[in-house]
Amino acid sequence: MSPAVPALLNALDSRRSVPAKQLTEPGPDESTLQRMLRSAVRVPDHGKRVPFRFLLIQGDARHELGERVARRGQERFPDAGAAAVEKDRSRFSHAPLVVAVIAKLGPDEKIPEFERTLTAGCVCFALLQAAQAYGYGAVWLTGWPAYDEQVARWLELEADECIVGFIHIGTARLDAPERERPDPAGLTRTWSPR
Repeated sequence: MSPAVPALLNALDSRRSVPAKQLTEPGPDESTLQRMLRSAVRVPDHGKRVPFRFLLIQGDARHELGERVARRGQERFPDAGAAAVEKDRSRFSHAPLVVAVIAKLGPDEKIPEFERTLTAGCVCFALLQAAQAYGYGAVWLTGWPAYDEQVARWLELEADECIVGFIHIGTARLDAPERERPDPAGLTRTWSPR
């Protein structure tokens, strides 16, 4: 008799990214969002640095950011076609809520920057799981705006901060299909000294 699969593993195994274009109203209310964020911050954090923070992009601010990103995209990519410009314009408009997860880095004598960035990345994944637990669709995206200095200024990031992900959260218009996943057996080796 095989042991029962723990509920948490079932949740991990059923996780799907829902394309941002397939996310719509409603999104989580304030109390649900705060509960989701409480789960999202329970990540490995060496030295208890809390090297992350959240920036909520919702309502009309989503459309304004999209307009700015579209203009900035035309500056950066002058040969971009109309479809690329429109993609940038609507980038933040589909899901009712976009949570920018921002890594707070800067000098640290004990904890390497890379480890602190990984902690912020774990927050992104945990937030995806929390959204799905409440029945919402979600996706973790970056794209060029996550790495653009002008976008960082618009979002008022400090000099030692960077965007680790834009987590788009809303009600899924469709069930995201399963995709092929890697077989961990093919990715695993046992080390032995030589």
